[in-house]
Amino acid sequence: MLNHINNSSNDIFTPEQILENRGRVAIFIDGSNLFYAALQLGIEIDYTKLLCRLTSGSRLLRSFFYTGVDRTNEKQQGFLLWMRRNGYRVVAKDLVQLPDGSKKANLDVEIAVDMIALVGAYDTAVLVSGDGDLAYAVDCVSYRGVRVEVISLRAMTSDSLINVADRYIDLEAIKDEIQKTPRSPGYSYRPLSSISLIDGKVEGA
Repeated sequence: MLNHINNSSNDIFTPEQILENRGRVAIFIDGSNLFYAALQLGIEIDYTKLLCRLTSGSRLLRSFFYTGVDRTNEKQQGFLLWMRRNGYRVVAKDLVQLPDGSKKANLDVEIAVDMIALVGAYDTAVLVSGDGDLAYAVDCVSYRGVRVEVISLRAMTSDSLINVADRYIDLEAIKDEIQKTPRSPGYSYRPLSSISLIDGKVEGA
């Protein structure tokens, strides 16, 4: 007799399931997608906690953060400098103004190229994005032996991306682990004092 397991329709995978047998991990973060997901959740991301959570004791190869930039925005430049000095490889592209007046930088190509170029150097890819345009790249690296975990807000995640991933986790399920504490106003550049990089492994937190 089969045991009946009660799962919420939103709980495709539990947070704990993404932590097993991960080997060498490479992290690919779509900065814009994560920003708007955090906005939807009403939280501010603590990027030190985020790195610890995504690595979770595995051997970290590299953590990429992809974002559009406004070179005249000093606050953003300061944030990106902090990111570079605290465990992230920042891949930036200048924002382009669209006909409607908004500004955008599409980094799907950069994410896809890096995921594919590094195949063989890592065992697990952690993709923080819900963009369905990345589904083909995910499928490609999967066929080459990489396990792919997709982490994003469910409402902002394409089904096509979930369907080709080995693991999916809703960002809302781990928001308490990665959000900033309300101790101080604004953005605080918290150093990586709580984690240490030893032979590529992130420990602590």
